[in-house]
Amino acid sequence: MTILLYVQHLLGIGHLARMSRIAGALARHRLEPVLVTGGVPVPGFPPAGIPHVALPPLKSSEGFRSLFTGDGEAASPAYLAARRDRLVALLHSTKPEALLIEAFPFGRRLMRFELMALLEAARAMQPKPLVAASVRDIVQPLTKTGREAEVLRTLALYFDQVLVHGDPRLVRLADSFPAEAGIKPPLNYTGLVTGGAVAPAAERSAVIVSAGGGAAQGRLCETALAARALTPLADAPWLLITGPNAPDGLVAMLRSRLRDGDAVEPFRSDFPALLAGAQLSISQAGYNTCGDLLQAGCPAVLVPFAAGGEREQTLRAARLAARGLAAVVEEASLDPQRLADAIARAVAGGRTSSAGIDLDGADRTAAAIAEAVGR
Repeated sequence: MTILLYVQHLLGIGHLARMSRIAGALARHRLEPVLVTGGVPVPGFPPAGIPHVALPPLKSSEGFRSLFTGDGEAASPAYLAARRDRLVALLHSTKPEALLIEAFPFGRRLMRFELMALLEAARAMQPKPLVAASVRDIVQPLTKTGREAEVLRTLALYFDQVLVHGDPRLVRLADSFPAEAGIKPPLNYTGLVTGGAVAPAAERSAVIVSAGGGAAQGRLCETALAARALTPLADAPWLLITGPNAPDGLVAMLRSRLRDGDAVEPFRSDFPALLAGAQLSISQAGYNTCGDLLQAGCPAVLVPFAAGGEREQTLRAARLAARGLAAVVEEASLDPQRLADAIARAVAGGRTSSAGIDLDGADRTAAAIAEAVGR
């Protein structure tokens, strides 16, 4: 049973990481995933053994208003048309039993130029593949008039299923997409997609500071180092993970401020295992990071990304804080003293429990797709 998965990462790697985990779960369920990626290549993704097709890469600036090639040039109409044609040809050559599209139509509107062609091609195929939307539990609210209606219309016309990768006991899709009740295709909550339980890494760092993509990463790392002397873990080893898209010079600047036993790296593939052995995590509140924190039970301080009107991470951080699973510092008020106070609260609370939150979303997604195709 061939499952074609589409994911487009434009800034960070969270979307790619989540779909890579789902592809791995499909393989474990003896299905045959083919992962189609459209962003700039990221080392380690997808994992070894997963069939992978890389489209000519596209990326975006913050704000998601324009598309650029991997070289930073504005994507021309000819470049976009070549991508679209290659994607549709791949659908016809693989003849999948199911097509899993990440984020769209709730997000990734910039990719309509190729995704609408893909959906039209899938609808015209005989036999027609099952088409499922793969969406995280919190989407960016749609503020423009008519956008919710457009999403509902697209789902009704082209999709057979909506898979929400979250646990409704923590947050419902309706909390960020109020029109959830109007979705026509069957909607299933899969639980959060995580990497599963892992043993602590042999390498131990007491404090792990991890920053996502974008301009906020430098500020978070610098503020954490400035707060260090005010915390109970000042003399313990710290590991700073800047993210693979760190601005030029950030890693070198941070290294100049480290102590013996500390380290700074752009990326760690064993991040979940590092969290399992750490005494504290300081991070933004992205989907994958929070899932890994819940799986590891690591005490956490969250600084949710909120620039440009982003609300996803703020809502996620608030829900976790309400359950006593994290201390939160708002990005706008981030300074060394506030961060040190939050660190003290998180450390005093000790290791956490996932509190019954479903973290088996990857395998549940694979099982849901297999069942739906079988029906």
